[in-house]
Amino acid sequence: MTPSPVATVPDERTSARRGGRTGGDAPIGTSRTSGYVFVGLYVVLLLLFGIAPTAYAIYLALTKVGGGFAWGSNFARAYDDFRFLPAFEHVGEYLAIWMIAEATLILVLALMLHSLARRTSAAFRFLFYMPGALAGAASVLVWLFMLDPTLSPWHLLLSGMGFSQIDLVLLPTHLPFIFAIMAFWTGAGGWIVVMYGALNNIPDELLEAARLDGANAFQSALRIKLPLIKKWVVYMLILSFAGGTQLFVEPQLVGQATAGLVSNTWSPNQLAYYIAFINDNFNEAAAISVSLLVLGLAGAALLVWRTKLFEIS
Repeated sequence: MTPSPVATVPDERTSARRGGRTGGDAPIGTSRTSGYVFVGLYVVLLLLFGIAPTAYAIYLALTKVGGGFAWGSNFARAYDDFRFLPAFEHVGEYLAIWMIAEATLILVLALMLHSLARRTSAAFRFLFYMPGALAGAASVLVWLFMLDPTLSPWHLLLSGMGFSQIDLVLLPTHLPFIFAIMAFWTGAGGWIVVMYGALNNIPDELLEAARLDGANAFQSALRIKLPLIKKWVVYMLILSFAGGTQLFVEPQLVGQATAGLVSNTWSPNQLAYYIAFINDNFNEAAAISVSLLVLGLAGAALLVWRTKLFEIS
């Protein structure tokens, strides 16, 4: 009589002798330890450079210069400042232009790259990403050179548009659009790469089925690709909105390089910097910073709520 085969299940001692491996994977204890180490390092950095500065800013915003609680007096003084509302209006105009361009042009470029051959799209992704390698200050200096009609290689185009001097280019009504162009030039490439990666996660079988059903490239992009990367688009908009409210480098450097053509209180961050380091009032500056934090969190919450970002479909 032939004995029937019996399935053997390794017990804990057998697993221990094999180094705790299951199916040839890394030891369970080691992988857990590595995960805790990586998360722990992030938590430490978050506490040191995120939570602690935020808590200190809130503390300053709610206290007086000499000590004691100020409650809302710092916020009241900041809101009564004649430069406060214009600064937020400037950033609002900038954000509207920047986020509309981001939600349209970046997605269009990512969809176009996804429809190209892999080698061709890789070359274009590299070209799109190159401007992002420039630091913020270097990028601003490049754009100042490009926008100065007396120096720019586009001087014929600028002259044809009626711009003979840089002060005509940097008119107050032009600044939100100019800063949005700078932000798009430096930041679009990274987001195009992210959106391209999200598109690559769409199963080829699904796109092939759409083609067999008669869907053209436009229909596939509108009805299949875009809905499937909606959460990535929302993530991009949340980070861009939060980053856009912190606009500082571009107007500050343009103002310094052009002898004051751009006000040093053009954006809320510039206003906070001016109040803190010129007026020596860190408490009122902290109130502006906390206001920006609340604005960023409110915008993120609105986008998450309206798009149901964290719902599992």
